[in-house]
Amino acid sequence: MPNDKSFHMPSKDFKRYGYQIIDWIADYHERVEQMPVFSQVSPGEIYSKLPDHAPQQGDSFQEILKDIEKIIMPGITHWQSPNWYAFFPANTSGPSILGELLSAGLGVQGMLWATSPSCTELETRVVDWLVEMLDLPSTFKSDNTGGGVIQDSASSATLCALLAARERITGYSSNQTGCTGRLVAYASTQAHSSIEKAVKIAGIGSENLHSIGVDDQFAMLPDQLEQQVLKDKQHGLTPFFISANIGSTSSNALDPVAEIGEICRKHKMWLHVDAAMSGTAALCPEFRFIHRGLECADSYCFNPHKWMFTNFDCDVFYVKNRDALIRTFSLLPEYLRNKASESGEVFDYRDWHIQLGRRFRALKLWFVIRHYGIRGLQYHIREHVRLAQLFADWIRRSDDFTLEVEPPLNLVCFRHRGGDEINQYIMDTVNAGGKACFTHTRLNDHLVLRLSVGQTHTRENHVETVWQLIQQASRQYTSNGK
Repeated sequence: MPNDKSFHMPSKDFKRYGYQIIDWIADYHERVEQMPVFSQVSPGEIYSKLPDHAPQQGDSFQEILKDIEKIIMPGITHWQSPNWYAFFPANTSGPSILGELLSAGLGVQGMLWATSPSCTELETRVVDWLVEMLDLPSTFKSDNTGGGVIQDSASSATLCALLAARERITGYSSNQTGCTGRLVAYASTQAHSSIEKAVKIAGIGSENLHSIGVDDQFAMLPDQLEQQVLKDKQHGLTPFFISANIGSTSSNALDPVAEIGEICRKHKMWLHVDAAMSGTAALCPEFRFIHRGLECADSYCFNPHKWMFTNFDCDVFYVKNRDALIRTFSLLPEYLRNKASESGEVFDYRDWHIQLGRRFRALKLWFVIRHYGIRGLQYHIREHVRLAQLFADWIRRSDDFTLEVEPPLNLVCFRHRGGDEINQYIMDTVNAGGKACFTHTRLNDHLVLRLSVGQTHTRENHVETVWQLIQQASRQYTSNGK
């Protein structure tokens, strides 16, 4: 029970329960492989087990922990299982969890440099490290014209890029007048849904987001893009923004950034590059081909919370010209005025994104980089790519399955030659069995299975197991006479 006098948790209890929580998390990561990857509960099942009303008197911490196991755990889909191949990973690691714990303990509100200088300056240094680690254009560094900032997700980064592009093309007038004119944005047919959401939020309208066709590798066609831009200009529209993929969600497609960038330069459009999942691969020199042409980009983002062992949420967003971003978002009410901000010598990251409040996200990223070092991170990225390519080779040698597209990195898109029904059956059967989990997409009008290798503890034996389960489900479908 909470302390009767203050209701706060006494320090000695916090220490004791803190050790229990750390032990619980460590044990969870050791046993997660034995748990059903996909939650087996029905809709409303967890809700029905929770009391109708909040407790009048506080419960003991032991009672809370018991309910974690009894009520919460059955409804958890285990993203940290080494048998997780669905969507893209949202992996984590011990150093990241400890960094998150320290951030929560400090309780920093880092909206201004003045509200916690370490929060701001550590973030600046860490995102500058990443420019070098990924061999990004030097213009993205804070000691140049640009800089980076940690966002919650790539969706937020896309929205910020779109808003900055809108302001730049309208001479920073649309924030005042609310008039955006007849602006049009572009993305490939493989673009993430966050692009359409961003144009809706920004007042551009989804009808003014034009989808550009793709080639047989699902990469944007630059010729088709330029034709659409010219057509739109002839109709009195103003092209202003393009989002290019470096690793699309459905197929891991790599858009030709250099060619797209040249079109953007010619027509004075903002080029945003979304490398949410695949950007981490550039830690390894042999995978830096994915960033060819990135020097043309006005903005870029990738998610350490997907493939760099840093727990959600953590997206790193870079701009070539930070003044355009700051001018788009900056407001200075009296209650935020302070000498450091007025000096112009510091970054106030609240001017680099939508929200005012900021968590100390840089701390967990710093923990991860310092623990693994560049070599440690490279080792795991290479291993994940190797395992994905090994799985792809098994598909190539199979008489029953085929690759829908050659995998450039760690996402394998494949399907059974028998058609959509058997592919749906295979996925549903494997996922329902609880020993592995993967998802699907639709490419070339086929239902296509996606196997994404990137969970922190996935090893070769795990990939072998999921391949066996896939083949077993395929044989089961055939033997049932379907």
